[in-house]
Amino acid sequence: MTRAHAAEMQTVSSNSPAATARALEWQAPPLPKVAWGKGCYIYDTNGRQYIDGSAGPAVFSLGHAHEEVNAAIKDQLDRIAHGYRYTFTSDPLEELTSRVAASCGGGLKYMTFCSSGSEAVESCLKIALQYHVANGEISRHRFIARERSWHGNTLGALAISGFLDRRHAFEGALVPASLLSAANAYRPPADISANASPAEVAKACAAQLEAEILRCGPETIAAFIFEPVVGAAGGCVPAPPGYAKMVREICNRHGVLMIADEVMCGSGRCGTWRALETDGVEPDIMSVAKGLAGGYIPLSAAIYHERLRGPIFEAHGGLMTGHTFTGHTAACAAGVAVQQVIARDHLLQNVTEMGHYLRELLQAELGDRLYIGDIRGRGLFQGVELVQDRQSKLPFAPDLKLHARLRDRAFENGLICYPVGGNVDGRQGDIIILSPPYIVSRAEIEEIVDKLQRSLSSVMGDVTVSS
Repeated sequence: MTRAHAAEMQTVSSNSPAATARALEWQAPPLPKVAWGKGCYIYDTNGRQYIDGSAGPAVFSLGHAHEEVNAAIKDQLDRIAHGYRYTFTSDPLEELTSRVAASCGGGLKYMTFCSSGSEAVESCLKIALQYHVANGEISRHRFIARERSWHGNTLGALAISGFLDRRHAFEGALVPASLLSAANAYRPPADISANASPAEVAKACAAQLEAEILRCGPETIAAFIFEPVVGAAGGCVPAPPGYAKMVREICNRHGVLMIADEVMCGSGRCGTWRALETDGVEPDIMSVAKGLAGGYIPLSAAIYHERLRGPIFEAHGGLMTGHTFTGHTAACAAGVAVQQVIARDHLLQNVTEMGHYLRELLQAELGDRLYIGDIRGRGLFQGVELVQDRQSKLPFAPDLKLHARLRDRAFENGLICYPVGGNVDGRQGDIIILSPPYIVSRAEIEEIVDKLQRSLSSVMGDVTVSS
């Protein structure tokens, strides 16, 4: 055992004066300038190479500079960049609509395309409201969401997000919404046993939803929105088995729409095109973005069930949401190209296989370290939670900025990962997300995990002290 690893195995304390002093010394370095990328690698203008272990923020599903996608975009731009949606439809728009509907399956056949995940979520909320108004239930205007969730930066999406650090500056302007406990088997809700089983957590969280619907009055609730696998706010947290089905039944019972926010976890990131497919549940409305067009051109979608379309179109003639660049032609061409490659090259199978391999390596390299609390996720969407103490699951002090230190150290070592803070209560908590491109190989998975474990050893050597 090396000296550094021996230090890691000791009891961790981040409340010592030395640790606090080190926290005050830390400053974020300036960003380098990006030059080019290819596959799973990015290069800066100084010639340094980085392996993209998180696909940015889980965006680059095909990695960088995919020749077929670039060619499809260039071909579309040579003809026309965008046919404005109130003037024209287009082949890329219609083909992407058909492909997404087929990938969703079931009744999720209709959609509107936007430019970001936040816009997609905003459109999902508006579709829910419009549907209830079309049915004469104008009192259904309230939303229920969960703590430790992130739905976007627009005011509507921010209002339903349980991410304290990102919303506190805007609190006075946010519409009221109910935020329930996170459905996290590793950190059960405060009102049940800390040792509760995943089944007990699922049941308790579902019961909490129904209790809140009844407290507010079912006639006031438009929709419940949740991430099937929580991304940045929780760190790749899948809902406990059975939870989604119970939520579906509760929503049906009270006439509440179910919205699945799959901006981060969807479009194949978890190994199935819809993340909720694993849970055997179909939502009424869902948002997708990030991996949809793989970051080549900004693109997202709000997708809704066929049973919602009739009332909305009969009452209003169409959706009352959208923007200038809704259904942008070149963006849709990029989306078609990305989705064609994913289907042709069977990349969702690679996501599943490489996801299993990534989890195995993380467990093998990190599983015995006392500051690793939990390793979790689905497919190529894996999270690692850091703790001071495994038994109590006590997080590190937030002033250590452990997640930021790790991000910077990993970057120095040539690894792009996605650490985030505040996953426990909005302030405390440090997580690392690994979400490499769907094209990642076994050798690249090994490089990612090796650079992560070396970066962790280095950072934890700085903050770990003897008991």
